[in-house]
Amino acid sequence: MSVDHPLSMDELAAVIARDIPSGAFVNLGIGRPTGIADHLPAERGVVLHTENGMLGMGPRATAAQVDADLTNAGKVPVTELPGASYFHHADSFAMMRGGHLDVCVLGAYQVAANGDLANWTTGAAGDIPAVGGAMDLAIGAKDVYVMMTLFTKAGEPKLVDRCTYPLTGRRCVSRVYSDLGVFVVEDDGVRVLETFGVTAAELRQRLPIPLR
Repeated sequence: MSVDHPLSMDELAAVIARDIPSGAFVNLGIGRPTGIADHLPAERGVVLHTENGMLGMGPRATAAQVDADLTNAGKVPVTELPGASYFHHADSFAMMRGGHLDVCVLGAYQVAANGDLANWTTGAAGDIPAVGGAMDLAIGAKDVYVMMTLFTKAGEPKLVDRCTYPLTGRRCVSRVYSDLGVFVVEDDGVRVLETFGVTAAELRQRLPIPLR
């Protein structure tokens, strides 16, 4: 994808959907990642899992499709695809912890160059921690994708040398998808896969880590 502007979160959701392997079992984290479901054609065969107990989730429900009893983990009304199934919350977490998910997509406050993830609290006074199932997903999914803005509103980088916020998981992130670029976290460092509205050289100047 080649664009001359930073991506909106909806555009970024489409990029992530593009990169999810066909036939994969996938969990979409609460918040921005849930929008990825709207960009996954049924013919791709991607099976979406929600930690509140559903396999076979479809796109967001609208208008007459809305069923108050059919929501994702973020309480957003969703649709179901043919063959969808429902199960106990404990069984859902067993799927997450047991290595049965191919990909999960999570938001983040920070991602370190070694793949450490911090996404459940900033540790600030008055901050309300909200880990949910993130720790289970971070250690259980075969690949962990992060969806986030690359910088905070104050301009601080969120892709860092070392996380300063409490960790969700260690060395668990495979890829970082941001409004300014996509990065692959590898054993020997972070590689720029593509950029949006900036050059790789500009990102090397703005981020506090080496980029390949």
